[in-house]
Amino acid sequence: MAVASRVISPSPPPPNELRGELARASRSLETASPAEIISWGVERFGDRLTMATAFGPEGCLIIHWLAAIAPRTFVFNLETGYQFPETLALRDLIAARYGLQVSLERPASSVDEFERANGGPLYRTDPDRCCSDRKLAVIRRVLTRFDAWMSGLRRDQSADRSAAPIVGWDHKFAVVKISPLANWTKAMVWDAIVREQVPYNPLHDRGFVSIGCAPCTRAVNADEDERAGRWSGSAKTECGLHSRGS
Repeated sequence: MAVASRVISPSPPPPNELRGELARASRSLETASPAEIISWGVERFGDRLTMATAFGPEGCLIIHWLAAIAPRTFVFNLETGYQFPETLALRDLIAARYGLQVSLERPASSVDEFERANGGPLYRTDPDRCCSDRKLAVIRRVLTRFDAWMSGLRRDQSADRSAAPIVGWDHKFAVVKISPLANWTKAMVWDAIVREQVPYNPLHDRGFVSIGCAPCTRAVNADEDERAGRWSGSAKTECGLHSRGS
């Protein structure tokens, strides 16, 4: 099991030819629509393309387009065992709406086993390791089967995400990372969700803007940053999936 304190050998950089291709693609797709970016990813990587979603509004919107463009794409969720019931129920709504079944990818141990082995809930005492064991270790395992993955990150969500390219090399996972909504704003995402009647997590209507694991997520006030409800009261701002330099 991977832990935050373990030293992990850095992934090799992409070949220069691939690095150049990704840079050119990212520049050319900067003004493309998200659907066009998704189509590029599907055409370039085929069944070696996957998508990770936490069922946030961005992920649900990408699934909406993906269902029309390439519905057989493997889409997965990191099921840590700590997610809100509303988040998992949304998976069923998406399946009913789009016929697209999101795979729940789980850690090797159950929550009970994990907490017994660590003397209680690690999210209270060592949240970085909790994320490492129950999210990062799982996505590393999944991404070994693929050449590229799509995510719903936006540049305006946080400082860690502000320089995210549309297409780039993910050094952390040694695959290509595609972010169809990188240059969209929260308002643009919600306008599209309302216009297209895309299913979304009902917790958003109760002040939960960015939704992760239930113990580490709270509702936010109107004047707070949209990720202020994640790991509130600590210096932690990212689980590690989209950290700067990845």
